[in-house]
Amino acid sequence: MSAHSGILVVATERELRRNLFDALDQAGYSSIHSARDVSHAAILLEGRPALQLIIAVFSGDAQQARITCEQLKDLSGGAEVPLIAVVTEEASFDPIELPVGVSDWLRATQISSELATRWRRVEMTLPVRAKTEPTAVVTSIEGQGDYRYLFDEGDSEWLIVDPQSQCLLEVSPTVARHSRLQASQWQGLPLSEVLQFEGVAIEQVLFDADRRWYPCQRKSAQGVDTGQASARRIRHAGLDALALMFRSDRADLRAEAALSLLSRMFVSTSGVDTQIAAARLLFDELGLDYLTVWSARLDGFEAPSQLLQLWSGDDLEWPAVQVQSSLQSVLGGKPFFYRTDATRLAPMDPLLLQLDLVGFAGLPLYDERHTVLGAMLAGSRKGFGEMSIIEPVLRCAAARFAQVLELNRTRAQGRAEGLVDALTGLPNRLLFNDRLNTIIHEATRNGECFAVLFVDLDRFKIINDTYGHAAGDQVLRVVAQRLSTSVRASDTVARYAGDEFIVVLRHIVKNDDVSRVAEKIMQVMGMPLSLDSGTELQLGASMGLSFFPDDATDTETLLRHADEAMYAAKHQGRNTFKIYEMSPEYAQQHGTVLRSRLRHAEGNGELRVVYQPQVDTTSEDIVGMEALVRWEHPELGMISPAVFIPLAEETGLIVSIGEWVMRTACLQAQEWERRYGLRLRLGVNLSAVQLIEPDLVDMVARVLDETGLDPSLLELEITESISIKTAPNLIENLNALHRLGCHIAIDDFGTGAASLDYLRRLPADRIKIDQSFVRNIGVDPDDEAIVRATIDMAHRLKRAVVAEGVETEQHFEFLRAHQCDELQGYLFCRPQPTLSFDNMLAERQRLMEERSTTAA
Repeated sequence: MSAHSGILVVATERELRRNLFDALDQAGYSSIHSARDVSHAAILLEGRPALQLIIAVFSGDAQQARITCEQLKDLSGGAEVPLIAVVTEEASFDPIELPVGVSDWLRATQISSELATRWRRVEMTLPVRAKTEPTAVVTSIEGQGDYRYLFDEGDSEWLIVDPQSQCLLEVSPTVARHSRLQASQWQGLPLSEVLQFEGVAIEQVLFDADRRWYPCQRKSAQGVDTGQASARRIRHAGLDALALMFRSDRADLRAEAALSLLSRMFVSTSGVDTQIAAARLLFDELGLDYLTVWSARLDGFEAPSQLLQLWSGDDLEWPAVQVQSSLQSVLGGKPFFYRTDATRLAPMDPLLLQLDLVGFAGLPLYDERHTVLGAMLAGSRKGFGEMSIIEPVLRCAAARFAQVLELNRTRAQGRAEGLVDALTGLPNRLLFNDRLNTIIHEATRNGECFAVLFVDLDRFKIINDTYGHAAGDQVLRVVAQRLSTSVRASDTVARYAGDEFIVVLRHIVKNDDVSRVAEKIMQVMGMPLSLDSGTELQLGASMGLSFFPDDATDTETLLRHADEAMYAAKHQGRNTFKIYEMSPEYAQQHGTVLRSRLRHAEGNGELRVVYQPQVDTTSEDIVGMEALVRWEHPELGMISPAVFIPLAEETGLIVSIGEWVMRTACLQAQEWERRYGLRLRLGVNLSAVQLIEPDLVDMVARVLDETGLDPSLLELEITESISIKTAPNLIENLNALHRLGCHIAIDDFGTGAASLDYLRRLPADRIKIDQSFVRNIGVDPDDEAIVRATIDMAHRLKRAVVAEGVETEQHFEFLRAHQCDELQGYLFCRPQPTLSFDNMLAERQRLMEERSTTAA
């Protein structure tokens, strides 16, 4: 591959660029160029050798797609490079309208599962010399440069056609294998008897021969197989010919179809009905004639029980379980696969003789301790298709049935032990509290964040009173199912009491992750529900959110805060969700108690420092971090800085707390600098009280000396609301800190009354635009104008700009378009505990080292 510079990815949206990069990186492709648009791509490729592949994301209309394709082909060396199109949900055109130059396409949702496969398929269809040097895709294959190497690679079906007679000259062995028709039965057949295209004439497909995929049906021994086909021009025995590639939609023939089948099987929840639905899906899409699932008796003495059975033949009298040797063997833990020679089992197993099965497979169903829970048997009277696809699919299906079987048994045991809710099958309050304690221990050990979501149905009592308790029970079962299908497998859903449910959302980074799940639950809960009586109900729910460790670090307080937030949602008008915040009234009411406790917070180890990354707008790499203090009250849980910082300033405790925060953060920053050498800038806030302290500069110098941190890595942040007139030592202290080598940043810029005066008189290196303006980007044109003007003014005065509160892609794109230097906010990361932040830096270093090694 030395003649190529690698793969080019072109995508406007940052998340899609990352998804594409990750998919290619995981597939082992080393040289990947990621560009925002065609102009960016042109800069990246300047002076480099030709590309191996271009992947472009299309989200507009057909005309924009055509223009983008033309621009990509105009890139240096791009005219002859294969192009794969990724079509987003926002695209307003059908993929069939993609320009002729597109080699293949896929949906944006298929990037992780299909991108590498599509590229390998495109690569396989290239001429031999196209794999070592840049050349046109639509080209002929000369003489001994035989295309037949393609026949032996992968599972693609190839049909070679004479362009004049439109009759078959040759087919690949895969065609015969998949269709179960001998190769001799294909020779000389008119193509019209082999392929039937949908919505387009076969003559047009052959005339264009432009590699475009068309839906069609291919002849087989069973009638037809549905799929897609594309045509291209080649050389055959020194003459012009046409090659058609056919890819079947049958799950037993094509890996993509098999993956789709498995995803649909695993998306269903547990239960008898969903087991039968999953079995029917497997039965139909693999073309099976027999499928059965058995449950072994735990005591080992009683006969196994049959959970489900599907059979395509006539009714018959089934042999006794005891004489079905194949079933007994699988229940004993011995799997087997017979692709086309299962008849050898017939003398030992009357089931095989009775069903006339040619293909037969049996798999034990294991629990996580590798105990056999049951057995799955699958058979076909025609024999199985590609075993390289069939076997993994059957193994995954067996794992799915085992998972459901184990879950049902666990629930049955839980019901017997009083740990599972009998009505919904969800964990009850007792089991949930135990699980939440375990989750807290794991999150503390791993430095993770998670959220607790308290869900309470609105006006459920009216449903019970009006329609009866049977209707109420049906509503609760539906709600349990809707909640379970709205979250990931790693999350937990429980019925806490009555019409109250609780959800734990694991492994979160930003509030936006949780908000999206909450909004999804609101939408799902709002769907109409039909009672068995035929009455249609409209459900609603109020939800409250609390976060670990921000709001509390123990079970009781987390639940109490989520419950308080839920009632705040009810008071707001119901059918919505609220995130927990300590009310000002509560803080005022407990002010004396908080002041007293705050005096001992530092000594009692109740204070901790968290870190929020700041990223470069262009590279999106981390360049700095802001240190933030958190207070965990032993009874009240996490106290908002908006509550306790003013109390600390009132009592003068902010001086000692501020010094503790600075020393702790500098010590940690120095440790990270020693380990990773990233030269990350550390931002530490200084309050108005600290700024008028005469020994402020001595304190900072002492901390830097004790911790060993380079002064140029420390940035001291002051809020714009501090008045120069009321802080007599302000300018002198800041100038002295600047001379010490520290940087100065003006925080919350735009909210004070003396912005220009600040920029003119203070030695500020950087300004931080207040989040109240950033969050209104896309909402308030006036705030957008303020942000633009602030960036422009700061740059004219040679100050860098950091935007706080960046939470959406719209914020990001706006700020990048207006040359904001750095960004900070939940779009990138929540404030992280020390361990989580360290994990993030370690992962960044690992990825960078991998890419460096691969590039070398």
